[in-house]
Amino acid sequence: MLKIFIAFVIFAAISLYVISLGGDNVDMGGEKHGVDTSHSAPAPAAAPAAAPAAAPANEAQPAAPAAPEKK
Repeated sequence: MLKIFIAFVIFAAISLYVISLGGDNVDMGGEKHGVDTSHSAPAPAAAPAAAPAAAPANEAQPAAPAAPEKK
């Protein structure tokens, strides 16, 4: 039981240290849905068009049997 407690304390200390490295830009608010989801600059208005999706190479082939059938 003592080993579990010591491991938890060490894990908590490492976690707090890593979070403190982020400074004031760590967002602990969870998932964001809506207009202000990011603090970065807005994307440019004239973004290049995405490339068209590639056509499938072949039709799907049936899977080979895992082992030869015994007769």
